[in-house]
Amino acid sequence: MQLAPFHLAIPVTDLCLAESFYGGLLDCEKGRYCEQWIDWNFFGHQLVTHLVDTMPSLPSHNQVENQAVPVPHFGVVLPWQDWQHLAKTLEGNEIDFVIEPQIRFKGQTGEQATMFFSRS
Repeated sequence: MQLAPFHLAIPVTDLCLAESFYGGLLDCEKGRYCEQWIDWNFFGHQLVTHLVDTMPSLPSHNQVENQAVPVPHFGVVLPWQDWQHLAKTLEGNEIDFVIEPQIRFKGQTGEQATMFFSRS
């Protein structure tokens, strides 16, 4: 089964910071844009950063393997080498992780490499 790309629109309070983060650090290709939003090719998916005056309320958290996972969140499933490269890039740029890069459910069904970070 081939997965279809998703579209996700998220709020940001600074489009210049969004451009630096998504376009610069994550190396996402910039698509259409105007003063209020920017379209990004987010690993084959469409992510739109929409300018807002203030961010919505802070996320809630659920416990997963004794860690507070923020809800809502979104992410992309990457091949192992791409995930490792992204983790090293983020660590090298001193990103403040909500949850540091790690292996979750090690040795169990559903073992996965995961990391959580936030960019407002």
